[in-house]
Amino acid sequence: MPTLPSHVHLSLVVGQDRRAASDGDVARALSAGEAWAAVETWRRFAPMVLTLARRALGSHSEAEDVGQEVFYRVYRKVKTLREPDSFRNFVHTCAVRALQTELHRKKMRSWLSFERPDLLDCEDFETLDVESRDLLRKFYDLLERLPPRDRMAFVLRRVESMSVEEIAAAMETSESTVKRSLARASSRLSRWMDDEPRLPDGERRGR
Repeated sequence: MPTLPSHVHLSLVVGQDRRAASDGDVARALSAGEAWAAVETWRRFAPMVLTLARRALGSHSEAEDVGQEVFYRVYRKVKTLREPDSFRNFVHTCAVRALQTELHRKKMRSWLSFERPDLLDCEDFETLDVESRDLLRKFYDLLERLPPRDRMAFVLRRVESMSVEEIAAAMETSESTVKRSLARASSRLSRWMDDEPRLPDGERRGR
């Protein structure tokens, strides 16, 4: 259950199924301060946001924290949305921004504390066998070495299967910048993976 923004006015809604509302209708209702829209926004988009966060961060607990931040931003900035029907893209962009910020924070914390970040505490990780856990942990260790922008672009491209154009829109940058980030990430990961003979071929190629 999300924490409702302070400007939302609670009202009793009886006998209406809000799940049939379009994304644009939800966005307009949220902008108008209707409480049901805050709940529906969370129900509708939380799976997308939390899945992306877990894949980008490799941590269930960190993903939940970032998820709360994402929806706080969505609730606070929804009135700036000019095209309500693009609400899903708006939420996704908010998620990418929040993840980029968190990756920068993680990088700074690792530099300052010299501590290895906790990774892969997500529930899905517990279902893997020991060898698969080890391989996945090593791969996320390598991702930790990438600059935040390059890591985010790599995850969106290779894990989320987004196009370069979609990534550029989500990261609010140019397609050429995304291509450079992807090239750097793939080159560095390929080089580092040459020293990790147990990584699967697909991951070794940065795909």
